[in-house]
Amino acid sequence: MATDIGVAMRTVVSVNPATGETLRELPCASDAEVRAAVERARLAQPTWNELGVQKRVAILRKFQGLLYDRKSDVARLITREAGKPYVEALLTEVMVVLDAARFCIENAYGFLREQNLPHRNLAMKAKAGRILREPYGVIGIVSPWNYPFSIPATETMAALVTGGTVVLKPSEFTSLVALELASLLHQAGVPADVLQVVVGDGATGAALTGAAIDKLVFTGSVPTGKRIAQAAAARLLPVVLELGGKDPMLVLDDADIDVASSGAVWGAFVNAGQACLSVERCYVHRKIYEPFLDACVRKTKQLRVGNGMDKNTDVGPMIHERQLHNVEAQVEDARAQGARLLTGGVRLTELGPNFYQPTVLADVQHSMRVMREETFGPVLPIMAFDSDEEALRLANDSEYGLAASVWTRDRDRGEAMARRLQVGTVMVNDAIACFGISEAPHGGVKASGIGRTHGRFGLEEMVRVKYVDSDRLPGMKQPWWYGYGDAFARQMEGFIDLQFARGLGRRLSGALRSAGTYVRKGRL
Repeated sequence: MATDIGVAMRTVVSVNPATGETLRELPCASDAEVRAAVERARLAQPTWNELGVQKRVAILRKFQGLLYDRKSDVARLITREAGKPYVEALLTEVMVVLDAARFCIENAYGFLREQNLPHRNLAMKAKAGRILREPYGVIGIVSPWNYPFSIPATETMAALVTGGTVVLKPSEFTSLVALELASLLHQAGVPADVLQVVVGDGATGAALTGAAIDKLVFTGSVPTGKRIAQAAAARLLPVVLELGGKDPMLVLDDADIDVASSGAVWGAFVNAGQACLSVERCYVHRKIYEPFLDACVRKTKQLRVGNGMDKNTDVGPMIHERQLHNVEAQVEDARAQGARLLTGGVRLTELGPNFYQPTVLADVQHSMRVMREETFGPVLPIMAFDSDEEALRLANDSEYGLAASVWTRDRDRGEAMARRLQVGTVMVNDAIACFGISEAPHGGVKASGIGRTHGRFGLEEMVRVKYVDSDRLPGMKQPWWYGYGDAFARQMEGFIDLQFARGLGRRLSGALRSAGTYVRKGRL
């Protein structure tokens, strides 16, 4: 393609990773087009906010109905463009979005309602304070290819229902899914300028980051996230960064081997291991290490690899060959350093260029890349430990801190371990499913990012908090408005003693409550 002045136009190509079929070629939005989209979103935002939360909720309810009616079509599109099995597209994408819509519908009004702020400082009893939550304005969203529907949809709905507008830049590998999301929201009643999709490559994402947005929500790699954070810091642009993980799974000596091994196999290979919440490091107590390995190998060999459109497929292709190369390099590095390859470790070229056999590695060590770097592929590396303390030390020995799981028959023991893990989310006797709990926040610590999406914390990221304070006695001057002196200083010392001297707390509590009553009745 070429412009009128003969300059080649950048394009992105949507390809089915299972078949190599080109689904569609799309032009990249130019820098000028990105800036124009942001400006349109800015002009549309006040009207969208003034529409009111109840009408915005009604639009989300209509969107939820449309998505429900078209769930199979949307799931098939996700499978064609991202490769994941059709069942996973239904469960981890469509169902997650339907439930996230439910959460916004049920909670947006209460969340945005003005909130009285009581206070106990006796000197401020004539004050009436309220918390207001107001939309940031234009939210830029840069979303990934591994969950091309559920990630941008949950973030977009949170922004829209709180009164913000959205400019969404999807991954260049999954543009069609993002366009389908926007189409459904537009059909539900979201105005075109309130939600816009700018298709493109990395340069398009950089243009959105540099445009006049009010906040950026980015999901992607640590190196890209760091560059975005540096660029955002130069103009104090608020950001939410979800930068992946190297999630540990801790299998304690009392764990149910059958249950835990099934959880490990699913947690490592769902979406061909291309999930930020994947089980990427598995630590197993030495007491059950060998039987656990045997169970994982047996169950992994039973998995059916193939085209995700086949409803019998368990594991689909990887998104592209470059990602597969990275997985191969980590597996070979581990083998070179002494890891045992128990199953897998080869391409399945008879299926296509992007298929890799689910792989189980034993006797791995932290010197290996597969235990340090994000793999993002169908690999389950397993390492033995001898005590709970050692398991915690190994799990926390990572630059990442997104999520973790603990497997034990003793819930109290599991939750005690969870409190000591340096991550944003811990599941006891499950993995990854936390992403499908709409009320639960999603995000990590350390290099896994900044901020949270999903649930009330995700809504909080989309608003500015404003405190409004009104004096109940506007005709009175405040005693601290100058006129300082020795007498005033002694009065203030006495007043502080009255409130905070040791032993007076109980006696003062009744007086403070009474003072508040008098203020409310206008007696002070």
